[in-house]
Amino acid sequence: MPDLIVHGIEGEIVEALGARAKANGRSAEAELREILAAVLKAPRSKNFAAMLAAMPEVGRDEDFARVQSSKVAPGVFD
Repeated sequence: MPDLIVHGIEGEIVEALGARAKANGRSAEAELREILAAVLKAPRSKNFAAMLAAMPEVGRDEDFARVQSSKVAPGVFD
């Protein structure tokens, strides 16, 4: 299995990794492997355009039409 070396990690991050590893009963190295696997093997989320395209067709365009009124609700511009 290949090795990975990462330089220049902030001390605060290293401490947080150590604390998380300890809480999970793992070494910092094992915890980092778990984090990387969880993030990189997780299914990618859809982008906004894909989510919009996946929305079902509901209603008619008229249902979503903006109603223009010349009357202002009481208290709006008081």
